[in-house]
Amino acid sequence: MSRNLIIGAGLTLFFTALAALSFLWTPYDIELLDIPNRLMTPGGAHLLGTDHFGRDILSMIMMGARTSIAVALVAVGIGMGLGVPLGLWAAARHGSLLDDLIMRGNDLVFAFPSLVIAILITAVFGPSAINAIIAIGIFNIPVFARLTRSAALPLWERDFIRAARVCGKSSARISAEHILPNITNLMIVQGTIQFSLGILAEAALSYIGLGAQPPTASWGRMLADAQTLVSLAPHVALIPGFAILLTVLGLNLLGDGLRDWLDPKIRVVRT
Repeated sequence: MSRNLIIGAGLTLFFTALAALSFLWTPYDIELLDIPNRLMTPGGAHLLGTDHFGRDILSMIMMGARTSIAVALVAVGIGMGLGVPLGLWAAARHGSLLDDLIMRGNDLVFAFPSLVIAILITAVFGPSAINAIIAIGIFNIPVFARLTRSAALPLWERDFIRAARVCGKSSARISAEHILPNITNLMIVQGTIQFSLGILAEAALSYIGLGAQPPTASWGRMLADAQTLVSLAPHVALIPGFAILLTVLGLNLLGDGLRDWLDPKIRVVRT
């Protein structure tokens, strides 16, 4: 087992545990304002200090982890749940009009980054975590569709697929029983990468006011609120910034470690 996998899994599990714990307990109520104790430095009763409203930063970090992970997880689920079947469908109909339509549709979505899609959705429905999920999820669909198609196409030329065709299996059944199991490892690795990008996207959307709205805690919102306090109380900005950094780093290391662990070719070379 690689060092990247161990470190990445450790960081990911740590922040996931913080998010899970926030459902049961936080040191303080994040909606409780304590103005006399605003901008306290880390230590004492407030382990990570307080923000400009006197709210406990550790509690905010825990609740923000729940928001970021939930948004990114659902968005990646949407992207994978719709993108993988589309990619399998396009690969099974390679060279047909359907294949061209799916790929050109993916190109169209790629032309609009998730931030632009979020702005369009927000202009119609208003800013919220749900709309952030939709925006990030829509952007993830072509990512998984293109990757699935590119990974599945070479498999359709393999002898075991030809044998399945001779046995009378339909394209849909071959895709489900033979193609998908052979590319699952790749989808898992890509999923961890898109998960980290989803957390970054959620933080960016919340930072500009298009993501989770108060009183829901969000790391991006914490950064936006702290941007004018960097010289006065740097910990208010540094702590959520490091939370985003470590979470994304952990997921990227986890993805890299999973790639090395799940890919037999890389594993053989390293051994």
